[in-house]
Amino acid sequence: MLEVLNITKALSDENRVRALMMLADGELCVCQIIEMLQLAPSTVSKHMSILRQAGLVETRKEGRWIYYRLADRNVTKAYEIIDWLQRHLKKDKRVLEDLKRTRQMQKMTKDELCKCYKRT
Repeated sequence: MLEVLNITKALSDENRVRALMMLADGELCVCQIIEMLQLAPSTVSKHMSILRQAGLVETRKEGRWIYYRLADRNVTKAYEIIDWLQRHLKKDKRVLEDLKRTRQMQKMTKDELCKCYKRT
């Protein structure tokens, strides 16, 4: 029951669903997610923590960068939910705008994008 409650909690926020949809296009640095959602780094960190706790996303660290990606299809039981979201939101105006902005943003270097989020 707890697993289901964690998943439903994770999906109960528009920003977390938007983040999941952005990750459907591939792995993103946390700075890219911050930029896309236009939220404070601590807020994005909390949202991503909830998604990770629900088993919907995974992380990896490379140098000073933290990357998020959708959880491996073979590991998470929640992948059917991710598939369902993708099918039902693929034509949503907000999701399409996010996808377009994500692709534009991916053309920027991480140093260029993430410099304002770097911890000092």
